[in-house]
Amino acid sequence: MQEPAFTLGLEEEYLLVDRASRDIVPSPPEEMLAACQAKAPDQIHPEFLRCQIEVGTPVCRTVQEARAELARLRGTVAGVADAYGLAPIAASTHPFAAWEPQKHTNRDRYNMLARDLGAPARRLMICGMHVHAGIEDDDLRIDLMNQIRYFLPHLLALSTSSPFWRGRVMERKSYRLSVWHELPRTGMPDAFDSYGEYLHHVNVLVKTGVIEDATKLWWDIRPSTRFPTLEMRITDICTRLDDAITIAALYQCLLRMLWRLKLRNVAWRPYKNLFIEENRWRAQRYGLDDGLVDFGRGEIVAYPDLLEEILDLVREDAEHFGCQAELENARDIVRRGTSAHRQVAIYNEALEAGATGWEALHKVVDWLAEETVLGVEPVA
Repeated sequence: MQEPAFTLGLEEEYLLVDRASRDIVPSPPEEMLAACQAKAPDQIHPEFLRCQIEVGTPVCRTVQEARAELARLRGTVAGVADAYGLAPIAASTHPFAAWEPQKHTNRDRYNMLARDLGAPARRLMICGMHVHAGIEDDDLRIDLMNQIRYFLPHLLALSTSSPFWRGRVMERKSYRLSVWHELPRTGMPDAFDSYGEYLHHVNVLVKTGVIEDATKLWWDIRPSTRFPTLEMRITDICTRLDDAITIAALYQCLLRMLWRLKLRNVAWRPYKNLFIEENRWRAQRYGLDDGLVDFGRGEIVAYPDLLEEILDLVREDAEHFGCQAELENARDIVRRGTSAHRQVAIYNEALEAGATGWEALHKVVDWLAEETVLGVEPVA
């Protein structure tokens, strides 16, 4: 069996904030988006809400190439936005902004979404990170999708960046998923026996008029409709660039590890969504803090221990891709905490120092704006 390319492509969504008020800008200047697109044609796009902007890397052969491309795109958005008194923040929710004033982008697809989904669509003031991995064979793409579902909560836990909603600590490390769940066809996909079975189910939905095409399947992971890739969508956007690259590298290595098992006619033990969704909830609620369930052992295991097991599983694959340093950063994320941990800590520290609630929230936004471009050179 020929090895898949396992190329990488990353998509990130940012919220645009006013540097003075720290609030989201409902209608950023149209010329700002045009200036971004002029500097990175076909790689920077509007998102559903006008307060968002999306970037997408080209196809990358290595995680190092992906990092360079994503750094360039973050720098481009930051550099252009700064000229308008704005800044992008790589966080899956804004610490205090309200969703009611936000306006959706006037495009046919977005107009249709706003009409079909109603109020839940207007609440989509959330951002995510999607990682595409190149897998050319259709049936292999489905086979690996079935197996890697088990590991998606582990990736979510490393990425969390949405502990706030409208000025409140929501007691969830990824509140983004709570908002996202108001939409249909989200969550963990079922297992499919083949690419043909997957297409059959898609065609039933299309034939009945429920969806126009498979792009309306907003699962945590899905076969891309535009590229021969498996698109991982469960994670929050990482505030720190290096953390985003770590998760992309870990996803790439896990896929190759599962492919190696297949070469020996071995597959990762299948689990029902009932079990996988339980770990998904734990990652959403607690992030790294309270562990995930190891269903083979029948017990909750601390996340640092689970991470060590995963890193051991993919050691050969990290060497193959030359991304050992990127995977080592996963241990650092566990030591220092994710963006969600840091946001809540900054907020609480400010309150303890005598700041008002609004002042504390502003400090969180300032940190997000700085951390988003850490190690990134703004492109003027």
